[in-house]
Amino acid sequence: MSARFGPAGNSDSFSKVHKSSADAPGWIAGLGLDCYEYQCGKGVHVGEETARKVGEKAKEAGIALSLHAPYFINLANPDPEALQKTIGYITSACRVSQWMGAERVVIHSGALMKRTRREAQDIALRSLREVVAACDDQGFGDIILCPETMGKINQLGDLDEVLELCTVDERLLPCIDFGHLYARSLGADDGAEAFDRMLSRVEEVLGRERASRFHSHFSHIEFTPKGGEKCHRTFDDDGGYGPDWTPLAAQVAARGWSSTFICESAGTQAEDALEMKRIYESFR
Repeated sequence: MSARFGPAGNSDSFSKVHKSSADAPGWIAGLGLDCYEYQCGKGVHVGEETARKVGEKAKEAGIALSLHAPYFINLANPDPEALQKTIGYITSACRVSQWMGAERVVIHSGALMKRTRREAQDIALRSLREVVAACDDQGFGDIILCPETMGKINQLGDLDEVLELCTVDERLLPCIDFGHLYARSLGADDGAEAFDRMLSRVEEVLGRERASRFHSHFSHIEFTPKGGEKCHRTFDDDGGYGPDWTPLAAQVAARGWSSTFICESAGTQAEDALEMKRIYESFR
């Protein structure tokens, strides 16, 4: 197995000539990419007919689908009513994923809300157990939930926190956003040594087989010294934005892992995903 590459949502170049996301899988496959992450970050508003059409087109084109659940999910909110809303957002995302035939749903970890990291993490662990139980109860046990590493320093979701969340259930896989980790570390999590350390940590916590299938977001990120993530950039942007994809590609190729890499560049996500795949293939 080899790694898979594709865009998060639709590139500007796609949107200039197509109006429907149902056209995206064929367009993506035509570029030579392998996967596509459907975006529901602002809410799950896609209907069954559209979702099934996207799924059919993806199957025809050989494109693996994932879906990003709403951004405003906060597993670390202790309020019972907020947890019920979170469960609703995630099960709605799973329902659409099932219509599409998407394998994975990416979910945000949450915010600290003036709590210590440990307090917030313990709340998130309890919440995620309830989320998993609700997904099973509603028939979504086949959907893989992927808690995501977050880019702002005051958010829950560094690598160890996300890996601990993934110990709640063996079906969970981490969504490792290397741009987010780069931003929240103020540029420290970059380069061959850092990537080797991070991937080895994933394997240590989850085991080799599960680690090899991790989900990932990647883009260059601009950050601020106090807050972490400021905004996503493109590979062509001047300014020395990181992280550097090449040493990470070399690490994944050397390990023989079949990870999924979703590019989140700002407007050039398909083009940059293709560049990521080209560099990765050069190491195989």
